[in-house]
Amino acid sequence: MSVQPTAPVRRKRPLRIAAAFAVLIGLAVYLLVQYVTGGPGAPKCVVRAEGDGEPYELSPEQAANAATIAAVGSARGLPERAVTIALATAMQESGLRNIDFGDRDSVGLFQQRPSQDWGTVEQIMDPVYAAGEFYTHLAEVPGYSRLPLTVAAQKVQRSGYPQAYAKHEARAALLTGALTGRDPAALSCSQSRPVDASTGGAAAVRDKLVREFGPDVLPRTAADGAADAKRPGKRADAGGGAGKSAEKDTEKSNVLTVPVQRDAAMGGGGPEQRGWELASWAVAHAGELRIEQITYGGRRWSAADAEEGWQKADGDAPGRDSTDVRIVTAQ
Repeated sequence: MSVQPTAPVRRKRPLRIAAAFAVLIGLAVYLLVQYVTGGPGAPKCVVRAEGDGEPYELSPEQAANAATIAAVGSARGLPERAVTIALATAMQESGLRNIDFGDRDSVGLFQQRPSQDWGTVEQIMDPVYAAGEFYTHLAEVPGYSRLPLTVAAQKVQRSGYPQAYAKHEARAALLTGALTGRDPAALSCSQSRPVDASTGGAAAVRDKLVREFGPDVLPRTAADGAADAKRPGKRADAGGGAGKSAEKDTEKSNVLTVPVQRDAAMGGGGPEQRGWELASWAVAHAGELRIEQITYGGRRWSAADAEEGWQKADGDAPGRDSTDVRIVTAQ
């Protein structure tokens, strides 16, 4: 009986190992793509481009983080250019995801480092705080609004790859137009279910709205005036009653009515732009805040038929000002 040579078997073993390694790499790439895109059939948000431009698709998580970044810029009265720079930076640094890891001790949307005096990890992981810190540093850059985006971002971030921000500018500008309300009804999210089963209703929407846009986003309530009256040197706001309907909405129902105020509009935009800024913010946060319906400017977004985007509204609710942004949450 002859002995078969074993050399061919040994030669096949490295090939099998290489093939298995290639499969693992392919699987890793596939999982990464699914993570970034949310996977087939997953809820998504779309920013409509004008003309023949390509729409920009992103996940509800990314849209919510982008809306927070834009809202913080609005609260500070910053121009659209500042928001575009901030969004492009977060796109590059974290993919608009609030991640708790990064190069060395970098964390958060902007990959800010506690060791470089950006704040504590807990602070940096708060998107409102992180965006505020970015804008604070950006505002210290002389003439940042006239600089190339990659130059302005680099002066804040001091990245090892300073040219990387430029590739995100077009999409960041598109997203800025939608989130600042300059491009009405440009953002829509196709999520028909909330991200979890938590509740909170209109009160949760109000709290988040005020935290991100600042207290002036809503009219003062009677409770606000009473609190002021108790402070030394303060008196109740004579116009506090204007906020009673909003206060009643928030505390006793699942409806929040947000009056559009001209003086709060970012970058000098008019009331209509301000209204779409607030409506777009609500759409971006619809999943986490369990928002079922948003109405503004004769248009309506509904979670029940979110795939259809913004549709013509049949009519505003009785007794409501058509210029108000009306947000209805799950019961």
